[in-house]
Amino acid sequence: MDKSLMYADSPLNGEEWRELEQTVIENARRQLVGRRFIEIYGPLGEGVQSVANDIYENPESGGISFHGAGLNLSEPTRRVHLTIPLIHKDFILYWRDIKQAKQLGSPIDFSAAANAAQQCALLEDDLIFNGSIQFNLPGIMNVKGRIAHIRGDWMKSGNAFADVVEARNKLLQLGHTGPYALVLSPELYALIHRVHEGTHVLEVEHIRELMSAGIYQTPMIKGRRGAVIDAGRQNIDLTIAVDFQTVFLDEENMNYLFRVYESVVPRIKRPSAICTLEDPEGK
Repeated sequence: MDKSLMYADSPLNGEEWRELEQTVIENARRQLVGRRFIEIYGPLGEGVQSVANDIYENPESGGISFHGAGLNLSEPTRRVHLTIPLIHKDFILYWRDIKQAKQLGSPIDFSAAANAAQQCALLEDDLIFNGSIQFNLPGIMNVKGRIAHIRGDWMKSGNAFADVVEARNKLLQLGHTGPYALVLSPELYALIHRVHEGTHVLEVEHIRELMSAGIYQTPMIKGRRGAVIDAGRQNIDLTIAVDFQTVFLDEENMNYLFRVYESVVPRIKRPSAICTLEDPEGK
């Protein structure tokens, strides 16, 4: 839809609106981490405010018989309804900057929109990894029922690889067969980019062979922690009511107010498909 028609009071024409939205999408995509390994459910529509989440707390197994008699249902332990919060960041385009760009035939500087998109993306990842106390939403790093592994000293070569192997083995024993993703705090991520002792290969390359869903870092994981996750949609997904949108809000003191927003919520269906890597010092 041509937003220059939708927002007739905005100072942007159709081409400028397309440039603005492209700036927002590109900068959000560059920042987002959770979406790189978590599958998407939706979009459901802007008016959708909650979504059901079936939680499976106990290990399951398939059935085996000669005639296939009887039902062997995959049934959730419980069902909860999650609020889908609105994530947003506002920005301003100054009328003098827009006038100058149009008079000179130069591109409008959409740096403020890029910053708004980045801040929304960071908040989305914070919601995915840490949840929200305000909305009573758990995240990957604190969901009840997750598995935990106390990691060793990653300053010593080989310990990072051994800890990832152990976390993966714990998930395998519970029937979570991957593909696996490894997500680390920036501090831990830096430590795996050293030569694995006795080889000519970085330790991260050996770890990558086990983590086929990828290895990532995010500043939303604080301290010296991380997580190994079975990234299948049966375990976790990201529900989207409305994906990244840019709208014109109002004119104020001759300047123009805009908003970047989205509405998303992570659904952790099988908490035992997550193994967090915990700092032995509790940091």
